[in-house]
Order: sequence, then structure tokens, then C-alpha cells
Amino acid sequence: MWVGWSNLIPVDPRTAPRRLRSLPTWLLSQCATQGHRLVGERLISADVAHRYHFSLLAALDESGPTSQADLGRRIGLDRSDVTAAITDLEHGGYLERTPDPHDRRRNLVNLTATGRRHLDTLDTLVRTAQAELLAPLSGEEQRQLIRLLRIVVDHHVDQP
Repeated sequence: MWVGWSNLIPVDPRTAPRRLRSLPTWLLSQCATQGHRLVGERLISADVAHRYHFSLLAALDESGPTSQADLGRRIGLDRSDVTAAITDLEHGGYLERTPDPHDRRRNLVNLTATGRRHLDTLDTLVRTAQAELLAPLSGEEQRQLIRLLRIVVDHHVDQP
């Protein structure tokens, strides 16, 4: 079982109450549950115990050296979880911590060459899970779904 998602249980939509099956929030939740399951299965095959390891590596690849605090804020991960994940990834040789040359009180986290190769592997696994999740949709329907979801997510970014 994949760590962190054991409490998510997909519901058979054929037996769920009609009221639920007509709610976008319920449908999104069920879709997310299936997506988390698929991604989790792929990542566990690469000995990745937490989905946020992928998120951390992806954020570092985009941003370059970053403070732990900024990294946690960027992917929405609690400070204590960031520290533990960085320690795990550092032990695996996927990233390194170095003193910030502008502020010696903090460390910068940087992706290593090994981390970049590992991220490439994880990217492939995550893309495979995405393709499996969206398999019932045509390519155009997949692009439309992603576009519509981005609109909804972006709309709520600045909401309280």
C-alpha cells in the first residue's frame, strides 16, 4: 500500500447514490482518488514512498537552488514534512543542501545529476498513470478537461 493514501477508497459509481453522482465535487473526488491510486502504484514501483518526493524534485528542477521553506510553500507541504522528505532524498543522492551564500542561516536545496535522472524516470511513471486515468477520453477531450480544471483551480487561487 502506498504511504499517505491508505484512507482513500474509491466508490463504485453504479452503487453510489444518484445525488452524489451528479455533484461535481463528488466526481472530482472520485477521479482524484483513482488518480492518486494510479500514481501511487507507479511511484511505489520506483521505491518512492511519498508522492511529494516527486513534487519536490519537480519543483527543484524548475526553480533551481531553493530554500527549504520556499520549496515547501511552492508545493504546499508542511515544514516538518519538507525537512523529512529532503533528508530522505538527500540520503538517496537525489539532492544536496548547501549554505545560502547570501544568508548563511539557511540552506539551499539543489537537485543533483542523480536526482535529475531519477526525476526523468518518475516523470515517465507519472505520465503513464495520467494516460491510464484519462484513457476513456479522446486526446481532445483530455486537453479540454485539463483546460477546464485549470480554469476552476485558477479561479479559486485568491479566494479565502
